[in-house]
Amino acid sequence: MLLAAIQMVSTPRLADNLAAAERRIDEAVAAGARLVSLPEYFCQFGLRESDKFQIAEAPGGGPIQDCIAAKARQHAIWIAAGTLPLRLDNPAKVTNTLLLFGPDGTQRARYDKLHLFSYRDGARDIDEGRTMQAGAEVVSVATELGCIGLSICYDLRFPELYRAMPGVDLILAPSAFTETTGRAHWELLLRARAVENQCYVLAAAQGGTHENGRRTWGHSMLVDPWGEVVACLPRGEGVLLGELSAERLAQVRRELPALRHRRIAASTTVRGAGA
Repeated sequence: MLLAAIQMVSTPRLADNLAAAERRIDEAVAAGARLVSLPEYFCQFGLRESDKFQIAEAPGGGPIQDCIAAKARQHAIWIAAGTLPLRLDNPAKVTNTLLLFGPDGTQRARYDKLHLFSYRDGARDIDEGRTMQAGAEVVSVATELGCIGLSICYDLRFPELYRAMPGVDLILAPSAFTETTGRAHWELLLRARAVENQCYVLAAAQGGTHENGRRTWGHSMLVDPWGEVVACLPRGEGVLLGELSAERLAQVRRELPALRHRRIAASTTVRGAGA
């Protein structure tokens, strides 16, 4: 089964970003992709943190959601729209949300980013928590393509999130890693999550220099359950394609049944030495 990750260098302009996303989705479908993932912030990479409020949508409908739903329906494919801002009752915050659309164009799953990124090194001061509200739920969804777990970017640093997704065959991780953190940790984290959970990981990324001056790492990637990099797109806009093999999944899980050997579950109480 062919998967696609769309790598973008999104701008502050919604219309330009949607047009670029539509064009790349068409390209992926022409190559045979059955699931296409867009990157984090695909619809806008603003000049200011507050820009996202100008395009934030109510859950269930709006130009961004309608555009991606229509493309899923047009091509009868799965599309992961990761991510867009959705409104809250609190007007000072939005969610950073990944929506999964099915081949009929309906929304099949919603995941609000659980872990909000912050980074300060003297030159940069990034804090998603200033304008975003963290999610509260772990989300995975059964599909005819297999069980798909949803996550976003900074979530990759928290392995316990993925342990709470039992039986996933594919993890989606749309991202916008900074060049600094991406160079150091991106591939390491993706391969670790794939190995730990014996599943594929598809990570669509932002990959270039944006109009606000921020540089994103790119390197959109598909990693298999053995931790092998199936495909990688280093920099710039484009479409990454790679195969998800059910036979490969079964082989890895059969030959090294690590998931069945787990002794510590999420509900297990671990006592300290002095207990």
